[in-house]
Amino acid sequence: MHLPNRDRWVTLWRATGAGGDAAGWYERLTSAYAEPHRYYHTQHHIAECLAEFDRVRRLARHPTAVELALWFHDAVYDPRAADNEEQSAALAKSCFAAFKVADALPETVAKLIMATKTHELNAGDDAELVIDIDLSVLGRDEEGFLQYEQQIRREYAWVPELVFASKRLEILQRFVAREHLFATKWFRNKYEAQARRNLKASNTKLKRLCS
Repeated sequence: MHLPNRDRWVTLWRATGAGGDAAGWYERLTSAYAEPHRYYHTQHHIAECLAEFDRVRRLARHPTAVELALWFHDAVYDPRAADNEEQSAALAKSCFAAFKVADALPETVAKLIMATKTHELNAGDDAELVIDIDLSVLGRDEEGFLQYEQQIRREYAWVPELVFASKRLEILQRFVAREHLFATKWFRNKYEAQARRNLKASNTKLKRLCS
């Protein structure tokens, strides 16, 4: 998987009608995603999200806003903080504050980013698409899902094993309890069955650790 492409970012930037330094913001974003405490929320994650988006772009009502939200949604990531989404949304809005961009676009992008905080279903058309793209990792094959779980654990290496297992189990059980893991039919058809198998296996392991 290639890292997010500079030319792709410049093309997206131009689609917003923004002036200014597109390359500078590209460097700022890719540097953020390369922070040393990141193991999953990296440039690779953004590249994978963009690849997923390319498959479903036709489903987006506002594809430029969706793509911008994907670039920015984990731009601020501190595993010890509770406001990463708020800070990422604020960063996205500040990106265009100095340029002549329609007011609706930054606000729309910020709302899409905030949808990834809770990953709730029925969030609205484009928000559901962003959420499903972000959650598509749950539907990886067994090896890919295990790698994802290991990367998340490394980001929370400072949390004691029992505490991590308990909190992680709580989060995953909320997903399992849903009628659907994915909001859109396209993602349900592609990933739902494998994602449920992955979560079942993960929950079993976490319960053993907690017992």
